[in-house]
Amino acid sequence: MPELSEVTCMVIVAEALVESRLIEDLHACGARGWTLTPAQGQGPRNRRVSEIEGGSIRVEVLASVDVANQIWQKLEDDYFGDYGVSAWSYPVQVLRTSRYR
Repeated sequence: MPELSEVTCMVIVAEALVESRLIEDLHACGARGWTLTPAQGQGPRNRRVSEIEGGSIRVEVLASVDVANQIWQKLEDDYFGDYGVSAWSYPVQVLRTSRYR
């Protein structure tokens, strides 16, 4: 059986208007890649104005714990207070660990 390694999967759901900035910040934090898809849903505050003005995005990032911690700090410092952003993480196992470190 192939040897698996553990990395962190971060999921970020944000207003689409921050897409370019968020991607630049992910890269600056050390993320080597991400998957971005349109998102829709409802949270504790019900429907957001941004859903009418461009919707939401879902970004998934596989990264080392260190990179994930940098991303968490960036979200806390620059996004959570001013934008509709939710995020969560969980450990995952991957092959080719060097792609995510």
